[in-house]
Amino acid sequence: MSAEPLPYDVIAALPRGARLMGLDLGTKTIGLALSDVERRIASPLETIKRVKFGQDAERLLALAGKHGVAALILGLPLNMDGSEGPRAQATRAFARNLGRLTALPVHFQDERLSTAAVTRTLIEADASRARRGELVDKMAAAYILQGVLDRLAALSRPVHDDML
Repeated sequence: MSAEPLPYDVIAALPRGARLMGLDLGTKTIGLALSDVERRIASPLETIKRVKFGQDAERLLALAGKHGVAALILGLPLNMDGSEGPRAQATRAFARNLGRLTALPVHFQDERLSTAAVTRTLIEADASRARRGELVDKMAAAYILQGVLDRLAALSRPVHDDML
């Protein structure tokens, strides 16, 4: 696991063609998203209904293996003032326990307002309440992961003198 801030240099140095997996950890579900192999676009993958940690981790890691994932990006639910409350502590505990089961690096990404942004998008798309319930977790995972991918892309662009 990493400490904040997210070590973009470490993520960028992962093997070429290896995907990243985004996770939106909830009390009842875990939303999953995958990057493409070029790490440009995050796409919703699935929502795992939480049962017990062992079963949840088994499913998550099986999907990571199936899709050639090199690192996990776990949304960290910080309070609006940046402090950590009970949900952030539970997320860190989940990451610690997961780290005991896999060699995959687990990194955190601030997820403040991700679910709200995705819900707003779904409402604008006129998705029914039931449909929003089906989609929101995996779309929030994609939103979290896309933030990391966008930052990686920005860091990899050369800076030109005329841009300063």
